[in-house]
Amino acid sequence: MKLTVEISMYPLKENYIEPIQWFIERLDAYPSIERVTNAMATQVCGEYSDVMAMLAIEMQSAHQTWGKAVFVCKFICDELDLSHQQ
Repeated sequence: MKLTVEISMYPLKENYIEPIQWFIERLDAYPSIERVTNAMATQVCGEYSDVMAMLAIEMQSAHQTWGKAVFVCKFICDELDLSHQQ
């Protein structure tokens, strides 16, 4: 089963760009998960268990590395075309 997730990270620190870029770069280490980022959020798509495992690992790592951060996620149980533009 496929899963698509839209993720927004809001680090609770003055220098918020560096943790966001760090998080996005880490998502690219998962070859089975597709990632697209725009100015507002990052979308990832892959097998349900792969995406959920990646989120658990990387969100925990982000909190351990950067401290407090808010993650806002939207989940849809399906494979969406992340290249779609309107």
